[in-house]
Amino acid sequence: MSFAKWIGASVGWSFGGPIGAIIGLALGSLVDNSSGKSQTQKRVRSQTQSGDFEVSLLILASLVIKADGKQDRRELDFVRRQFVQMYGKARANQAFRLFKAINQQSNISLRQVCLQIQQMMDHASRLQLLHFLFGIAKADGAVASSEVSVIEQIAQYLRISTNDFQSIKAMFYSSQANAYKILEIDKGASPQAIKKAYRKMAKKFHPDKVQHLGESHQKGAEEKFRKVQEAYEQLQSELGF
Repeated sequence: MSFAKWIGASVGWSFGGPIGAIIGLALGSLVDNSSGKSQTQKRVRSQTQSGDFEVSLLILASLVIKADGKQDRRELDFVRRQFVQMYGKARANQAFRLFKAINQQSNISLRQVCLQIQQMMDHASRLQLLHFLFGIAKADGAVASSEVSVIEQIAQYLRISTNDFQSIKAMFYSSQANAYKILEIDKGASPQAIKKAYRKMAKKFHPDKVQHLGESHQKGAEEKFRKVQEAYEQLQSELGF
């Protein structure tokens, strides 16, 4: 499948608005004008497609990688590895071509992109976006404060609560207190409160929540779900219940 046909068949609502403009500019550097034009005229669909998530992720990943003023090869390699894992080598190569073209753009409006995503993408998928972005930020061994600031700003624009942001953030740090943060409860919570929080978070982060995006994204969601389970098991062990 040609690059233009691949991207045209993969996305729905993200061909409109500010994200559509970013895609169009990126495609302009990758495919001929006639091919790009025929694809961007595709009817905009309201339901999020796997490609909508993919394109949104590529744009936000580019902004996070640039947040600390440098582009570390480990972060770029992380993006490629994750796409190979999710989509297979052929599709990942196509996605990474688009990513590099997007990465060359310097005037992307974070707010406008996030507002489009917030309006069109369900909450569970937005949480999955945030989780992936923290993975990129930590790919070079440490999450820089500038990267955290950008991701936090993204979370605010996406209308992700502070508790959900802190929960996902805690999954990327090693600390005894992070088990409480992942479960969104205060340290010293009773076993009953911990059990209740675990059930709530397990439901929120369950991989089935993103099944409409396809099996590849469910695998990514399984990592968040596993972190919730590990946090609960840690507290079970420490408190003996």
